[in-house]
Amino acid sequence: MDIVSFIPIIILFILFFLRIPVAYSLLIATVVYFIFINNTMPVQFTIQSVVASQESFTYLAIPFFACAGVIFNYAGITEKLLRLADMLLGHVKGGMGQVNVLLSAMMGGLSGSANADTAMTAKTVIPEMTKLGYDKGFSTAVTAASAVITPIIPPGIILILYAIVANVSIADMFFAGYLPGLLIAVVLLITVSIISRKRGYVPSRDSRASLKEIFVQIIESIWALFLPLGILMGLRLGWFTPTEAGAMCVLYAALIGFFVYRQLKLKDIPAIIFESTVATAGIMFIIGAANAFGDYLTWERIPVLLTDFLTNSINNPYVLLVVITILLLLIGCFFEGGAAMILLAPLLVPVVDAMGIDLVFFGILMSINLTIAGITPPFGTMMFVATSITGVKIEDYTRNILPFVGVLLLLLFVLIFIPDFVMFIPNLLSP
Repeated sequence: MDIVSFIPIIILFILFFLRIPVAYSLLIATVVYFIFINNTMPVQFTIQSVVASQESFTYLAIPFFACAGVIFNYAGITEKLLRLADMLLGHVKGGMGQVNVLLSAMMGGLSGSANADTAMTAKTVIPEMTKLGYDKGFSTAVTAASAVITPIIPPGIILILYAIVANVSIADMFFAGYLPGLLIAVVLLITVSIISRKRGYVPSRDSRASLKEIFVQIIESIWALFLPLGILMGLRLGWFTPTEAGAMCVLYAALIGFFVYRQLKLKDIPAIIFESTVATAGIMFIIGAANAFGDYLTWERIPVLLTDFLTNSINNPYVLLVVITILLLLIGCFFEGGAAMILLAPLLVPVVDAMGIDLVFFGILMSINLTIAGITPPFGTMMFVATSITGVKIEDYTRNILPFVGVLLLLLFVLIFIPDFVMFIPNLLSP
C-alpha cells in the first residue's frame, strides 16, 4: 500500500479543518477515490452505497427516539423535571448548578442526544443561574459537561449507532449504559458542589423542600420518570424490539402530552414533524456518507491493516484500550459524536474483537469517550452549541470546563480497568 491509498483520508481531514460539514466531507473524499484513484467501479456505486445503507429496519429507531425527544419538550415535561430537580437539590450551595446536572440525568432517557440536551439546558437553566450570580462561563461549562450524561443513559442515539455498526444487541447496549451514566452524574454533582462552595454560589431555594412538596412533584413528573424504566422492562421481558421501543416512546409521549399534561396541542404537530425530520435527516445523511467512505476503507483493506498493526504491536488489552482512548479523544474533538461513531467504529471493532474485549463494554467506553471529546476545546461540538447560545468566549469556557474534563477522564479510566461498572446490569439480566 502506498501513500496514494491514504489520499481520501488526507482530503477528509483537510475538509474538516475547513469546517465543511461531515457528510459532505465524507462524500467528497469517497468520490475522489472512486473517480481518480480507483476507477474500476462506476461512480454510481457511491450513490447506491449511500441509498442502500438507509434500508435497515433497525435504523427506524433513530427517527422514533428523535421524535419522542421533541414531543417531550413540547409536552412541557422538561419544565416539570426541572422543578423536581430544583426541589431535590436547589437548597444546597451551588444548587442550580447541581440542578443542571440532575436535569440532564433525568433527560438522558428522553432526548438521547448530547447536542439537543446542551441546547435545551442552555436555554432553560443558564438564565436562572445567571440571575443567581453564577459566572456565565461556569454555567456554560456545567451545561456542556452535564450533557455527557444524556447519550449514555438509554435510549441514547449514539448507543443505537454503535450497536448497528458493531452488530451487537441494542438492548445490551441500553442495559450497559445505565450504571455508567449514573456514575457520570455523581462525579459531576460532586465537582459542581466543590467549585460552587469555593466560589460561594447561593442556593436557588431559601430552604429544603418538604417531603410533601417533593412527593407532589414526583407524582407530577412520574410519567416522564417512568419512560426509561418502561423501556428497560419492555426490552428485558421481550414485549418489543429496540426499534419498536422507539415507536412506543412516540406514542407514549404523545398520549402524556395530550391527555395527562395537556400542553401538547394539535397546532404543535407540524413543528414536531419538522424538527424530528431535520434531526433524523442529518443523522441518516451522515450514515449514508460514512457507509460510502467505508467502501473505500474496505477496498483498501485499511481496517484489516489497522487490526494487524495494533494486535501485533500491543499484547495487553488494557494498554490497547488506553491507546484507543487517547486517539478517540484527539479525533473526537473534530467530529460530532454520532458521525465519529459511524466512521471510527468499523475501524476499531475488529481490533478490540481480535483482542478478546467485550464489544458491548467497548461500545460504552467509546460512546463516553467521544461525548467527552465533544466538550473539549478547541473544536468540541457541544462546546460550540453551548457557547453560541450563551455568548461566552471560548477562552472563558475553556478555563471553566477543564475540571470537568479532568474528572470525566478519570472516571473513564476507572471504567476501563473495572469493567464490572459497565457490565454489571447486562450480566445480571443475561439468561
